[in-house]
Amino acid sequence: EVQLVESGGGLVQPGGSLRLSCAASGSGFTFTSYNMSWVRQAPGKGLEWLSVIDSDGGTTTYTDSVKGRFTISRDNAKNTLYLQMNSLKLEDTAVYYCAGGPTLWSLRSWGQGTQVTVSS
Repeated sequence: EVQLVESGGGLVQPGGSLRLSCAASGSGFTFTSYNMSWVRQAPGKGLEWLSVIDSDGGTTTYTDSVKGRFTISRDNAKNTLYLQMNSLKLEDTAVYYCAGGPTLWSLRSWGQGTQVTVSS
């Protein structure tokens, strides 16, 4: 079973930055076998996919609402996924989840989420 644990959320002012991390582990699990995504859920809204990175980190894709502000990356030696978030806006307030699976768009495994609140 794959375990994904997010961290790094918190309260930040508009225009500020945060870096989220997602630590991956599991018996028999190889992080490099997983393509990873970030997904968020704002209060009262549905899930919004944000970004995906392939297993070796060579390919990334973003939804338009975060393109140019957020950067997804991974450190396969540390079994960790990251999301660098800059120029944060009020509408970025949400619970942020990491998720991944064996294919590029697979969301087979999910973390428990980390809260990001953007407020002045």
